[in-house]
Amino acid sequence: MARAPLLQLSGISLTFGGNPVFDGLDLVVQPGDRVALVGRNGSGKSTLMKVMAGLVEPDQGARTVPPGVTVGYMEQEPDLSAFATLGEFAASGLPEGEGYRVSVVAEGLRFDPETPVAAASGGERRRAALAKLLAEAPELMLLDEPTNHLDIQAIRWLEDQLRDTRTAYVIISHDRAFLRALTKATLWIDRGAVRRNERGFEAFEDWRETVWAEEDSARHKLERKIKAEARWAVEGISARRRRNQGRLRALQAMRAERAAMIRRQGTADMALETGQVSGRLVIEAKGISKRYDDKLILRPFDLTVLRGDRVAFVGPNGVGKTTLLKMLTGEVAPDSGTIRHGTNLEIAVFDQARAALDFSMSLWDGLVNDPDMAVSGRSDQVMVRGAPKHVVAYLKDFLFDEAQARAPIGSLSGGERARLLLARIMAKPSNVLVLDEPTNDLDVETLDLLQDILGEYDGTVLLVSHDRDFIDRVATTTVAMEGDGRAVVYAGGWSDYQVQRGEAAPGPVATKSAPKPLATPEEKVRKPAQGLTFTEKHRLEALPGVIEKLEAEIAKLTDFLSDPDLFQKSPEKFRKASDGLAERQAALSAAEEEWLTLEEKASA
Repeated sequence: MARAPLLQLSGISLTFGGNPVFDGLDLVVQPGDRVALVGRNGSGKSTLMKVMAGLVEPDQGARTVPPGVTVGYMEQEPDLSAFATLGEFAASGLPEGEGYRVSVVAEGLRFDPETPVAAASGGERRRAALAKLLAEAPELMLLDEPTNHLDIQAIRWLEDQLRDTRTAYVIISHDRAFLRALTKATLWIDRGAVRRNERGFEAFEDWRETVWAEEDSARHKLERKIKAEARWAVEGISARRRRNQGRLRALQAMRAERAAMIRRQGTADMALETGQVSGRLVIEAKGISKRYDDKLILRPFDLTVLRGDRVAFVGPNGVGKTTLLKMLTGEVAPDSGTIRHGTNLEIAVFDQARAALDFSMSLWDGLVNDPDMAVSGRSDQVMVRGAPKHVVAYLKDFLFDEAQARAPIGSLSGGERARLLLARIMAKPSNVLVLDEPTNDLDVETLDLLQDILGEYDGTVLLVSHDRDFIDRVATTTVAMEGDGRAVVYAGGWSDYQVQRGEAAPGPVATKSAPKPLATPEEKVRKPAQGLTFTEKHRLEALPGVIEKLEAEIAKLTDFLSDPDLFQKSPEKFRKASDGLAERQAALSAAEEEWLTLEEKASA
């Protein structure tokens, strides 16, 4: 017997003062559904989720929830004004005597329920809202960016909870690894329409490209047919006016159909220009340490960063990742040790607090008043990589429309604020990028583009992130801050770090493998000498991943360069892609040669 849907939206239409956000939308969520809700920033994902939660009334249509079914929604900015502590808020919807559920969830999410509301950060408030939803355990959970402000350990704990629950849920998230691990279906919002695919996020990109290819094919066929019919109309209508009025009406209908086709929004026209070449040594830290009162942030630590390195800093919230980053860039002084910077450094910073943005300013004023972007004597121009450009044109490169140019920055969504900050740091040349939580709130397309740009960037990247997928795609070195002031350097990205620690990369948190007992002197004599040093052994283990990554980049660049019109359309992109291809092919040959040498040494 078929089970009734948990939630049904029928004929939903919604307009916020302009073009409709949705028009005639139908949607059903079934028991057991595990759904990713995806779409571009500004496409209406959060609005749709609020309609599903019953918090936003549509202009037309109906929302149906069967009697007895509860729908829970994780608020992005919950109102905690009526509560003294985060725990009181999180337990406010529970029956008497079941407050223990909040304590269990709070331990997994790593926040203190006794924290006073007045002293709680925005991240702690959001974790309390997530704890409230998980503790209430409704039949349907609506989760809007649940991983924001969570560290990787808490994200993996949440993954375990959602993997094991029987509750249905719909998730909006920028964390691709999180969505791939949990979802079995995908809802895609695109230009006001919602499509559903009965496969999880893992299949989303292939599905999206197939849909777009079919759209392009249909549009091209329609345009060819309109051209042919228009030629007939001009050349032959006078002789056949009375007999072919139906054909004329069909031509008008085709033109109306073409006009109704909504063009896809392009990707942001983001680009990074490397400044003057830095010295080969970028940063050298020797014996640096840091303590704040009784809290030990960092024990004596050494790190050498060379030109072109991509270094990711990972670890639990509050462990000191941002502090270490600020020490390395010279913003915070270490208590002991020395930090030496290389020559010709031009540093650009993307900070997680978005402190560089004045929320009271408009987007226009925020750019033209930036000292690094101001054009002398002009209030409508900004300096972009050495050339003046109209401020609206530059905003359009980052997918802002003209109407938003005079809107306050404070009215932007999280993803839009991230794009605006990227617009500011990408306007000037740099050779060191410092990215502190850059992936928060960005949509999948912008994340893909940012990853590609970083792949082509000739400078050095220092990255703090909890996005495992992004770290794997970008980082060549991972610094793990493991608590109690310990910081350990590992080769590769997140998955490489997990393997080197003896943990499985995907799935739930694995316990660290027990150390092997020390060998006796007799065993040492019996055991043949190893052919590889410790460093060589780890390098041999890491090289297959390096080779695979280089092969994927070569395939992507080869495909990009296969466009016969690329040189004419964009000679600069053609040059950069050609140089990048040659560089990666040389790196691949070197990596393969290195692997063969080490493998032969290990076998010997």
